[in-house]
Amino acid sequence: MELDRIEKLLEKYFEATTTVAEEEQLRDYFLQDSVEPHLEQYAPMFTYFSKAKDERFTKQVPLKPKVSYHKWISIAAVAVIAFGIYFGNDYREQKEAEYAYNETKKALNLLAQNLERGTEKVAYLNEFEQTKQKIYNNN
Repeated sequence: MELDRIEKLLEKYFEATTTVAEEEQLRDYFLQDSVEPHLEQYAPMFTYFSKAKDERFTKQVPLKPKVSYHKWISIAAVAVIAFGIYFGNDYREQKEAEYAYNETKKALNLLAQNLERGTEKVAYLNEFEQTKQKIYNNN
């Protein structure tokens, strides 16, 4: 009868439906020397659990945490990138403004050259107008 009960408890254990008291009964059974041959494969598992229960952590835990510079390095990297973008943007805008200034200067020089040609032609036109006025005034 006890064997049937242990097998049922094992089924419940592997289905994760046992209580703590039932698990204690299983552990007690498998820690005995007289375990049924077809259940001996489970004995090392329960032996391990009972030994692991008695283990204690003996290493000293440092109370003072280590200083992590990772956070500060990442903050500094973000600051450097932000300054680079800000001043890099100013430099790019300055270069664009210089380029626009030079192109405007070229266009105005071209306009001035063409305007000089036009004023030369207007000077001839002015002479023509004066001559025409002389001819009309004489008549």
